[in-house]
Amino acid sequence: MIPPREVLGALFAPAGTDADVLVREARVPRTLVGVIAGGALGLAGALVQGHTRNPLADPGILGVGAGAAFAVCLGISAFGITSLERQVWLALLGALLVSAVVFAVGAPRGRQPAPVVLALVGTVVTALLTALTSAVLLLDSATITSFRFWTVGSLAGRGLDEAAVVLPFLLAGTVLAAGAARPLDAMALGEELAASLGNRLALARGLGVAAVALLTASAVAVAGPLVFVGLVAPHVARGITGPGHRRVLPLAAVVGVVTVLAADVVGRLVVHPEEVQVGIITALVGGPLFIAFVRRRRLASL
Repeated sequence: MIPPREVLGALFAPAGTDADVLVREARVPRTLVGVIAGGALGLAGALVQGHTRNPLADPGILGVGAGAAFAVCLGISAFGITSLERQVWLALLGALLVSAVVFAVGAPRGRQPAPVVLALVGTVVTALLTALTSAVLLLDSATITSFRFWTVGSLAGRGLDEAAVVLPFLLAGTVLAAGAARPLDAMALGEELAASLGNRLALARGLGVAAVALLTASAVAVAGPLVFVGLVAPHVARGITGPGHRRVLPLAAVVGVVTVLAADVVGRLVVHPEEVQVGIITALVGGPLFIAFVRRRRLASL
């Protein structure tokens, strides 16, 4: 355990001790990755729940996580790609391609994408890609060792190089999300009323899906699949601010960041000096917390 004074000294003073190296080269990059993953998942979760008007929707509903996982698995098996820096690119490519496919199938020939159709198409694509990923792993057992480190969801070993790769996609998704608050609030009143107020629903949904894809792809690529973060964070945000998306969206991102960083700290403390991966902690804690949240209070209307 490094005292807070030494941590501050390591951040702002010239390097000269082991603590400086640990803080600057391990803890700071790891924390930055946690901020990226948590913020992106929290924001994506609020967006996808708002667009589908489904309080149980998750960012993975568009097949983004399954697409990233299949791309990484195929890259390891077919091309021997085991370096984390290259796997990040594979995960991004797979996630964005699958998102584009889901959107194209769910809204053919430029028609307005129906939330239910997008959810159903995403579920089918997720099931298909999960089956293909399992098939590759069964046929090539050597891939399992490298793939399981990525698929469990972790901040360990991630750093500034991985963060730099996904940062442009994260920023693009955040910019698109920033323009989604007003249309989402209008659509919550009903699509006919939203259209009568001058909102272009097809454009709003298209930009919303693009934002969810970019944000979720960034998070999954840099940290692997972190379950329940994008599902729980929007509910916590609505419980604090109410249903208005102008307040829900930024607060959901903050809640996502706090959740991932807290899970990372817990994972490093419970079996010290070893660690439990952050994806395992979010699954173990997020599931029961979400059930308790749903049972204790009525879900905020969307």
